Amino acid sequence: MFLALKEMSRAKVRFGLLTVALGMLVFLILFQQSLQNGLLTSFVGAIRNQTAPVLVYSVDGQRVIQGSIITPDLEQLVTTADGLGDVGRIGQGTFSVTNADGELTDTTVLGYEQPLLGAPAELAEGRYPRAAGEAVGASNDADAGFGLGDTITIEPSGYEITIVGLADDVQLNAGATLFVAYDDYVAAVQSANPDAGTPLPNVLAAAPADGVTPEQLVANINGLSDDLDALTRSDAADETPGVAQVQQSFRVIFLLYGLVIPCVTGLFFLIITFQKSGALTLLRAIGAPARRLVTSLLFQAVLIVIAGYAIGLALYTPLSQRRLGGIQLRFETTAVIVWAIILFVLGIGSSLIAARRVLRIDPIEATTGGANR
Repeated sequence: MFLALKEMSRAKVRFGLLTVALGMLVFLILFQQSLQNGLLTSFVGAIRNQTAPVLVYSVDGQRVIQGSIITPDLEQLVTTADGLGDVGRIGQGTFSVTNADGELTDTTVLGYEQPLLGAPAELAEGRYPRAAGEAVGASNDADAGFGLGDTITIEPSGYEITIVGLADDVQLNAGATLFVAYDDYVAAVQSANPDAGTPLPNVLAAAPADGVTPEQLVANINGLSDDLDALTRSDAADETPGVAQVQQSFRVIFLLYGLVIPCVTGLFFLIITFQKSGALTLLRAIGAPARRLVTSLLFQAVLIVIAGYAIGLALYTPLSQRRLGGIQLRFETTAVIVWAIILFVLGIGSSLIAARRVLRIDPIEATTGGANR
C-alpha cells in the first residue's frame, strides 16, 4: 500500500488524468441512463402508469392508441371473452389548447370510463375528477401552464378543463397530457370538431376476473378474432412503436462505454508497467515478492476506479434532478449501483493484464540490466 501511494504521489498528473477520465465516463453513462428512462417515460408513461391490467387494440392500430379504433362489433366480442372481469372504453385525442400561461400548445387528452380501468395509478397531488370538466395532469407539465388548479381551454371552441390532480410520469408522446372522464373526452372531440359525431373508443381497458391472470385474459381475447390485439399493461408500453428502437440505440451506447472502460484502465496500467519495468525488475531482484507488487498495482486500480466513480457521481447528482426540455430526469439509484459493480469489475479485471506482466518478471534480468529484453 505504501509503495502504491508513494508512486501515485510522484505521478499526480498521470494518475489524476486517468481518474478524471474515468469520472467523465461514469458521468456520461449515468446521464445517458437517466436520459433513456426519462425519454421512454415521456413517451409511454401514460400507458405504463395507468390502472388497466390489459389494453385491447385493433390490429390496424399497430399498438398506437390514437391509431386504433374499436368498432361496436369488436367491443361486443371482447365482452364475451372467458376470464373477463370488467371492461371500459379509452379514447385519446390530440388537441390545440390554451394553457394557464396563455400559450397555445398541442395536448394529449385521454378519456377513461372507470378509474380502475385507465386512470393514473397514483396521484402526487390533488384528487381524481369527480365532475364534468375536471382532469388529472402530468406533474412533469405543472410548470408549463398545466399545474394544479389551472384551467385549460380547448381551441377553437373554448371548452374548459380544470386540473384537479397531478400524477407523476403519465405523459404520452413526450407532451402535455390530461386524463379526463370518457364523457369529457367525447365532449372535447365534439367541441373541437362539431361534425365529428360521437367518436368510437380507441382501445378497451380490461381487468381479469378473480383467479385469472392478465396473461391468460390476453390470450383469451386474442383468440376471439384476428382483428383484436390485446396486451398486458407492461407489454403495451414496451411494444409501442419506437420504444424498442430507442432502447436498442442506448444499449449500443452502453456497450461502447463498457468496452472503453477496460481499454482505458488496462492500457494505462500496462503502459505504466512497461515504463517502470526496470524498477520492478530491481525490486524483484532484491527480494520483493511478486504478490506485493501485484497487490500494489491492484490497490492503485481500486483507488482510481473508486475516485473516478465518485467524481462521475458528483457531476451526475445535480443534473439528474433537472428537466431537459419536456423530459424529466431522475436520479437512477439502481443504475448507480449496477454500473458501480460493472465498472469496478471491468476496471480491476483489465488491470490484471498488467499484473500478469509483473508476475512474469525474472529477477535474474537485474544482473544483466535488462539486456535480454
